[in-house]
Amino acid sequence: MTWGIIQNALGFLIWIYVLLTGPKEKRRFFHGALVTRWNLKSSMSLGIFLFLGTDDQRVIVHEYGHSIQSCILGPFYLFIIGIPSLAWANTPRFVRLRRKGVYRYSSFYPERWANILGRRFTHLDSIDY
Repeated sequence: MTWGIIQNALGFLIWIYVLLTGPKEKRRFFHGALVTRWNLKSSMSLGIFLFLGTDDQRVIVHEYGHSIQSCILGPFYLFIIGIPSLAWANTPRFVRLRRKGVYRYSSFYPERWANILGRRFTHLDSIDY
């Protein structure tokens, strides 16, 4: 918790907000991470907090991979993984290139590494789109 204090603190604040405003029945633990379903279509990981827009097990494994990255990188996670991942997921140019099939979502290093880690630590399949 303390090595990744920044992302865990942000995750906790978002978790409290979702807890107060989101669907109450959609929370559980997954390999030590707290999985919470929220009302957004996208998914996100901040430390041990996984926020999911879907119940797809493969997405959970992918987001759990980001949690492992957080454990490895600690306070550097947001700069090495978090911010680049958010940019990759939301920048209109990158979104267009993925829709055209030029790139897969998992071709960018944070996403590819999250898939690898999620699969390795859970022995389950992750999303690979």
